[in-house]
Amino acid sequence: MDVPETSGYRLKNKVLGPALTTDQLEHERLGKPTALAVFASDALSSTAYASEEILRAMLPVIGFLAFTAFLVPITLALVTVLVILVFSYRQTIKAYPSAGGAYIVTKDNLGLMPAQVAGVALLTDYILTVAVSVSAGMAALYSAVPFFYPYRVEMALLFIAIIAWGNLRGVKESGRIFAVPTYAFIISMFAMIITGLVRGMVGGFSHVPMPAEHEAIGSGAVGLFLVLKGFASGGAAMTGVEAISNGVPAFKKPEAKHARETLVIMGAILGTLFVGISFLAAKYHTVPSAKVTVISQVAKHAFGNGPASHAIFFFVQAATMLILVLAANTSFADFPRLASFHADDAFMPKQLTKRGHRLVFSNGIVALAVAAAIPVVIFKADVNHLIPLYAIGVFTSFTLSQAGMSVRHIKLKEQGWKLGLFINGLGAFTTGVVTIVIGVMKFWHGAWFVIVLVPVMVALLVRLNRQYEAESVELEHEVDDAMQAPVRTRHSVLVLVSDLDRPTARAIQYARTLQADERRAVHAAADPEKAERLAHRWQELNMIRVPLDIVDCPDRRLARSVMDVVAEELADGRTEVTVLIPRREYTHWWHRLLHDRTSDELAKAVGRLPHANVTFVPYHFGSTPISAEERAAYHAAKHH
Repeated sequence: MDVPETSGYRLKNKVLGPALTTDQLEHERLGKPTALAVFASDALSSTAYASEEILRAMLPVIGFLAFTAFLVPITLALVTVLVILVFSYRQTIKAYPSAGGAYIVTKDNLGLMPAQVAGVALLTDYILTVAVSVSAGMAALYSAVPFFYPYRVEMALLFIAIIAWGNLRGVKESGRIFAVPTYAFIISMFAMIITGLVRGMVGGFSHVPMPAEHEAIGSGAVGLFLVLKGFASGGAAMTGVEAISNGVPAFKKPEAKHARETLVIMGAILGTLFVGISFLAAKYHTVPSAKVTVISQVAKHAFGNGPASHAIFFFVQAATMLILVLAANTSFADFPRLASFHADDAFMPKQLTKRGHRLVFSNGIVALAVAAAIPVVIFKADVNHLIPLYAIGVFTSFTLSQAGMSVRHIKLKEQGWKLGLFINGLGAFTTGVVTIVIGVMKFWHGAWFVIVLVPVMVALLVRLNRQYEAESVELEHEVDDAMQAPVRTRHSVLVLVSDLDRPTARAIQYARTLQADERRAVHAAADPEKAERLAHRWQELNMIRVPLDIVDCPDRRLARSVMDVVAEELADGRTEVTVLIPRREYTHWWHRLLHDRTSDELAKAVGRLPHANVTFVPYHFGSTPISAEERAAYHAAKHH
């Protein structure tokens, strides 16, 4: 007999597509071109605002000296960090081909608690990545079309919902959806950089006219503090580098080989774009503005005037907006997987370990969408307020991951371990320094919130883990007790009765099939008149095989009255009691609003008693067709 599909399941099929079977998981793997689009969009998109963040930190203090002496050198320093990270994570992927994220590496080599710090820091960063990405995408949109500025929050939330929907459709499906915008952005950025360089070498690099509402331009002195602040601001360009190592299982076989190659390709593209954009921004003297991004000014100036140039500019802005919005896709690919690792170790809710309709971790995707929407609303999709919260988390996880790999090399001393130790040790040192710099430089701008949030979240996860451990210990202890406890020699079946109707009849029919020493129905008489009518009808139908026991319940506390009956039955110390509760099941969710759920309350109360076992006997409305004649007869009898 086929189980009828619910309306909710039919809707899910229409929205997400037909359900995938577990054996189709292998076919959801990604090749390198699609994987680059899925896992690299976050890192690549950061080039759209990293140079601007460096300028925002330096221009108000030292003015145009930021263009001539510091923007490109700071960018090159950050690209050096990028190169170290790429080589470090190649080592990580080689050592952990099943999944080489910060959580797994740290847990394996530094212990479970440092792993929680690394994992929580990275989860926090993924949430902020979504918030920053969609907000930056909206900035690209209203830089080209100012009409959209007042609606930036609503549109950011809409894009979060769209990306979540795309990921709920499956990993491969989301890769197909988001591949085109990623490659459109890469092509448009290279076109912008090459065009700008060629035109600059031929006709010289002219300056961009200053936009309205631009950042203040200072004339102060240069100091180490300022340079470090600019370096910390540009650190956002490094976020997303770890995504490929977290997502190794999503690659086609051989997973590790394809992941390492994709990581190098991503690093090369990211480094080239970052240096190219910073170079043009420095030559053009592009000053940040609240309503016009630096990259939009660079694109407009690089392509020049004319109808064709304007068309190309709008294409670049559209590609930039889409890559910034879809950079959130990297988080949607990695956050659910990382959360499932935590949940597997009993540090997060177990629901996060389950694959959904399309073989993705659906609960993690929904949780990320909701969590990312909160900072978007609070900070009104303003990138300038969100960026300071950013990067500290990911660099914390970088540091712990590379430190863990260093410890692994020292412990195992596998072939080539000295070179691996040098690479990962350098990675741990470099990212550790960057973490400290970002934490100090951005502390009062919002980094303090993440620095406080991570240990608070770790404490909550530890508390959750203790609860899971306590449950496991108790359940295992109960198994031992149950297996060794003496078997009770008497079995009593009680059917809880509210009315003598079809659900009750079904429960009584089931009770008669059970091997029991005693079977009886119990009615808690909260309404004496109703109880009297029930007793009279019971006698009329000659229900002598299952006698009716009416229990006084003057205070209408049904659960307490039923518990008293069951407790009395258990008092002899040799009886096992089965309590059958008829329960109505409804076709539509709104039907439940028309009835209370007293059965759940009774089950919860009785279930606390040892040797009392509760069984629901469901009755599904609509399972018995009712003719018009029967309905009319019932109506006439009731009014008579």
